[in-house]
Amino acid sequence: MNPRQSELCNNALRKPAAPGPVIRLLVARGALVSYHRMAFTLRQLQFFVAAAEQGSVSGAARALSISQSSVTEAIQSLENDLGVRLFDRLARGLQLTHRGNLFLRHARQILADVANARQAFRDEAEQEAGRLALGVTTLVAGYVLSDILSRYRRAHPRVDLNVTEDSGEYLEHLLIGGELDVAVMLTSSIRDRMALHVETLMVSPYRLWLPLGHSLGQAESISLEQLSGAPLIQLMVDEIEGSMRALMDAMQVRPRIAFRTRSVEAVRSLVATGAGLAILPGMVYRPWSLEGDRIDIRDVSGDLPTVQVGLVWRRGAPLSSPARNFIKAAQAGLSGR
Repeated sequence: MNPRQSELCNNALRKPAAPGPVIRLLVARGALVSYHRMAFTLRQLQFFVAAAEQGSVSGAARALSISQSSVTEAIQSLENDLGVRLFDRLARGLQLTHRGNLFLRHARQILADVANARQAFRDEAEQEAGRLALGVTTLVAGYVLSDILSRYRRAHPRVDLNVTEDSGEYLEHLLIGGELDVAVMLTSSIRDRMALHVETLMVSPYRLWLPLGHSLGQAESISLEQLSGAPLIQLMVDEIEGSMRALMDAMQVRPRIAFRTRSVEAVRSLVATGAGLAILPGMVYRPWSLEGDRIDIRDVSGDLPTVQVGLVWRRGAPLSSPARNFIKAAQAGLSGR
């Protein structure tokens, strides 16, 4: 080997490997560190996003149906790969650091881009025309459906979509009667499970909403007994009302209902301004009211109910191609939450 060949060989050995597609995407979007330091996986990003949204390792583990140790290990590995601390570990959970908050935007975009890329490689034959009659309950329509519909419409723009929003009981009637192909709804309250196929894809536990600076916000753990006699804002939507009535009936001293409303935004505003507390599913929590006031959230110890969201269709009935593809889109969208 002559000197020129030897130099070329050495340069090739010293040349770093080309970054993978996810790493190139992150670099292109202005990530915090250079690509050669990163070796994280999409699974780690999913666990990180879940922990950021739930505010705790235990909450992320419940949302993903995995062990807490898996979430902890994934976050630690991700922080090591990035070389930054993503969370501050507090007694009552996790709080995003400044850099963690910046990286959350990148992580969500990467996961969204990967999902979009998978949709983009669908066979052209799946771009079928047809009709889809879809049902949805009120709470699900406001907080779950939009992402699923966006995913489905991008992949199947020629399908004529008709959406009916109503109570779970009425949607069951329409499904059994063949007037709906499939429904996205709260599955924990389905009555006729002999006639309907039910697939639960997301479980959301109830949590305590309270205004910023409330005395209970200083407690590491809040029990149901501590809420006895406290003013509560009650949401009168779907199965929420029944679940909360059963919970309060089991308490030795019932809380005082300060306000009843069918609007989640009204609950947010009332809680943020100190009118009362609320116990609601974590899936509808947002940290700010419409007026810009902060809302805090805490876990409550005790036997609290959960909200289950999923898909329902008539048992034994043949599914159309648009319905099958919608079910696939919903499974991909809800299972990742």
